[in-house]
Amino acid sequence: MKTTSEACIVGLLLAGPVLAAPARAQPVPGNESVTLDQLSVEGLRGNTVGYLTKRSSTATKTDTPLIDTPQSVTIVTQQQIRDQGFQSINEAIRYVPGVIPHQGEGNRDDVVIRGQRSNADFFVNGIRDDVQYYRDLYNTQRIEVLKGPNAMIFGRGGGGGVINRVLKEADGVPIREVLVQGGEYWNKRVAIDAGDRVSDSVFFRLNGVFEDTATYRDFVDIRRYGVNPTMTFLLGPATTLKLSYEYFHDDRTTDRGIPSQFGRPYRNRDNVSTFFGNPDLNRARVDANIATAVLDHQFESGVQMHGQLRFADYQKFYQNIFPGGAVNAAGNRVNLSAYNNETDRTNYFSQNDFTYKFETGPLRHTLLGGFELGYQQGLSYRQDGFFDTTGTQTLVVNPLAPVSRVGVTFRNLASGANSLYDLGLAAAYAQDQIEVNEHLQFIGGLRYDHFDFSSRDRRTNVTVGRVDDLLSPRAGVVVKPFANLAFYGSYSVSYLPSAGDQFSALTPGTAIAQPEKFENAEIGVKYDVTPAFQLTGALYNLDRTNQRLADPNRPGFFLLSGRTNTQGAEIGANGYVTDWWQIAGGYAFTDARIASDVSTTIVRGNTVGLVPFNTFTLWNKFDVTERFSVGVGFINQTHTFASSDDTVRLPSFSRFDLGLFYKLSETVRAQVNIENLFDRRYIATADGNNNITPGAPRLIRVQLIALF
Repeated sequence: MKTTSEACIVGLLLAGPVLAAPARAQPVPGNESVTLDQLSVEGLRGNTVGYLTKRSSTATKTDTPLIDTPQSVTIVTQQQIRDQGFQSINEAIRYVPGVIPHQGEGNRDDVVIRGQRSNADFFVNGIRDDVQYYRDLYNTQRIEVLKGPNAMIFGRGGGGGVINRVLKEADGVPIREVLVQGGEYWNKRVAIDAGDRVSDSVFFRLNGVFEDTATYRDFVDIRRYGVNPTMTFLLGPATTLKLSYEYFHDDRTTDRGIPSQFGRPYRNRDNVSTFFGNPDLNRARVDANIATAVLDHQFESGVQMHGQLRFADYQKFYQNIFPGGAVNAAGNRVNLSAYNNETDRTNYFSQNDFTYKFETGPLRHTLLGGFELGYQQGLSYRQDGFFDTTGTQTLVVNPLAPVSRVGVTFRNLASGANSLYDLGLAAAYAQDQIEVNEHLQFIGGLRYDHFDFSSRDRRTNVTVGRVDDLLSPRAGVVVKPFANLAFYGSYSVSYLPSAGDQFSALTPGTAIAQPEKFENAEIGVKYDVTPAFQLTGALYNLDRTNQRLADPNRPGFFLLSGRTNTQGAEIGANGYVTDWWQIAGGYAFTDARIASDVSTTIVRGNTVGLVPFNTFTLWNKFDVTERFSVGVGFINQTHTFASSDDTVRLPSFSRFDLGLFYKLSETVRAQVNIENLFDRRYIATADGNNNITPGAPRLIRVQLIALF
């Protein structure tokens, strides 16, 4: 059975909205013995109960029930993040249908969504967070995965989908929580979440984290910490101001995994932990300073304004000594290569949305209009490594002893980036959600983006620029035979300018290339089996065109005939199946294919790298008693290829995870998470044919969470 507090929250959600800022000792309606001081679950902070979120404003920029949103959306709630012990994006998306974690060269979040890889399609509260680093979830309320092209809402990129983190905020609900974690490989982590009312019109909240840990990979350690104070000011009955500042630091050993041999991951006595590289030199670090101001106001006319200003400065550096090729047939030689990158960036964004609801005859409209202004500037500086013992860019080591302590001299070559860049962007968008009656709804929108990018080579002082003016439409229809059953169809388009995901530099060849185009058609169904349990399904076709192929007749220039096609089906399930059993997960069939020859090895018909045909994930939580619960997770993934040349095959795998939860008292609970319960060997992810990451062996973490 659910605990008393969880039962109250289910009732609260189904009964209607909860006040934003209840008093400290106010009893919970329907159960006078439980006060809000005793609760810290997400149901009090939004339209969420357990593993199910009912509404979101991210997909449409308006507060819309997910059942009325004509798009596939998966939301990982705070309770799911906590129950599974998630602390990073790559961990959290493991149970999201259609999303695969990418290795990201061992220094950043990187994902493959519906066959499209990106390390830039990350957002925070709807604002771009595109720098290459590992994000921690200490201040995250929920993670929203919106699939398919999303340019109408988010602008450039997002061809396969985007990942949006919704952060915790000062909402006046009292909370004082401390989390202490320990585990294998000297894992140590402490997090705090404290918030309350300063007065009836001023709220405060502070989230912080510190973690110091080794990992199952030899020599690989992580040290990170962050602090995020937020404040909310009720300036009047119609006006709210929210302020937030975050400082986050992450310093870790970069790890590019293991190479291949004979078309499969290299196997030695214990390559789950074997490190290839130089642990003295393999480092990645980031320092992020992020400040945000949000102003919400409702005019007397009924127009609602939502404005956001964000300043974000990221100082990022990473350095890799890694396997630069496959292990030879004799099994006694493999090459190491080396490079580093400094990728500092500063972002300035202003988003302003205006929403107005009105009627024209029998039609009900939710009209959205808005504009976004942004400026991004930064440095892209790459140096290639020359090994001191050879004076060359490769060092031969024995794969049975692949750790090198040889010094490396780094040089900026003519082929490596050395540029300062700046991007000015301006966008305007409009959207109308039309409710014809309770059975039929339409949505249509159009966004215009002005993308003005230039980069200056610091060696030659030559500046290359390009301007793109992009129009991104979306259209959708929702048919609801019943209030709890919806069928939808949607069409959307996104573009990726020729500067690419990270837009760090332009060359004469890329400066004349047209943007890549992503075009998605989708049909789906959403069914609220009960108010606390939802099933979803989707079928889609996603075409990517204008991909750049090297022009054999003009070195440095490109042909825009590259194409991929992804066809797929997804099923999702989230929420309470019974009052004592919750689930989150689903199934995805993804057929992502190269649709035109890219090279002599990447040819039409190949499967896109790191995309399995089938994935099945299911996390279950069983409330055995009011104090004791058990979580059981299962992940099954069919084989993939490490890259799109389909020469290195990564085997299929199945993995079981376990969670044990016990409430020691009204204010203290204990949690044990065991990843890969049966200690199965598997390949977790990759970054090409010779940078392959073995999955973790059985991994145990213990948490104590105390409320004060």
